[in-house]
Amino acid sequence: MRALLVFLLTAPAALAQPFGSQEHDFRLVRVVEGLEQPWSLAFLPDGRMLVTEKAGRLRIVEQGKLLPQPVAGLPEVTVHGQGGLHDVALHPRFDKNQLLYLAYAARGPDGVGTELARAHLNGRRLDDVQVLFRQSPKGNRGQHFGGRIVFDRAGYLYLTLGDRGEMARAQKPDDHAGSVIRLHDDGRVPQDNPFAGRAGWKPEKFTLGNRNMQGAALHPLTGALWTHEHGPQGGDEVNVIRAGANYGWPVITYGRNYGLGTQIGEGTRKQGMEQPIHYWVPSIAPSGMAFYTGERFPRWKGNLFVGALRDRMLVRLELDGEKVVKEERLLQNAIGRIRDVRAGPDGFLYLLTDDGAGVLARLEAL
Repeated sequence: MRALLVFLLTAPAALAQPFGSQEHDFRLVRVVEGLEQPWSLAFLPDGRMLVTEKAGRLRIVEQGKLLPQPVAGLPEVTVHGQGGLHDVALHPRFDKNQLLYLAYAARGPDGVGTELARAHLNGRRLDDVQVLFRQSPKGNRGQHFGGRIVFDRAGYLYLTLGDRGEMARAQKPDDHAGSVIRLHDDGRVPQDNPFAGRAGWKPEKFTLGNRNMQGAALHPLTGALWTHEHGPQGGDEVNVIRAGANYGWPVITYGRNYGLGTQIGEGTRKQGMEQPIHYWVPSIAPSGMAFYTGERFPRWKGNLFVGALRDRMLVRLELDGEKVVKEERLLQNAIGRIRDVRAGPDGFLYLLTDDGAGVLARLEAL
């Protein structure tokens, strides 16, 4: 980590751009360029970073440089529409077991859907790859794979799944689509999952009624899982995830049908269905999110940061408990479509841009 910090702090001035915000002035430092549609970022204990590329490559950034050869031994990834290699996450005890987890699109007899695998990271290759979960049924459309992985404080694993472009699937009990999935770290289904043991329900389901969640993070104080999801034409949401909750899609939504602008479902509210704690109309197309808990930006502490593909920006949300009290939009059109946001162990914020020549960048205080 020390070597990485030395490199980043001495990066050429030409690679850094200054910006202002309501709480902190900062500069944007381009750490690595030339990534192909990067999707997710994880920090290894030794200071290296892992970056997924949608095409099915896992890359290593070491001492500020992108190693030319991808990590070997990944499971087979299917690139299909929006699907490909998505998230990478480390086991909470990675320093002892070297286990990492990948969410990705894969083909099966009934189409393409999201899968979850774990493996041992052994230098620059993966060993002992195990597929722990396969979405069922899969599907033929190219949209809404979800694909974020989060471990909670008790060691349970959560995987977000989209509705696969078929909205009615998000309300079906016997369908994984449009749900948060909850598992043990070895893929077993927890006995206290809300639908485990109920006839006709997929036991892995933790929620239902979600459209396409591409951001997920644990609240630093409560330990609750927060997610955001894409709405259709408007209606992107931030939600606090609760066991067995129905988040409404497509029965209720703040979005409208594409192009026509007509109503979807029954309106914006219905008894027994959750309300988002925040939503966007028009859409920002959110992807990736992180709570900031570091010391380098003290007035951002506790804020929620959300990447946005539309308008190519970073959104900062100030919170009062589970209420958003202020929103600030940063870096509009400054770097590209922001696909992932991560709070680094060094106290900096890191961003990935979704592009054929994608960028890994970081924010540092001025």
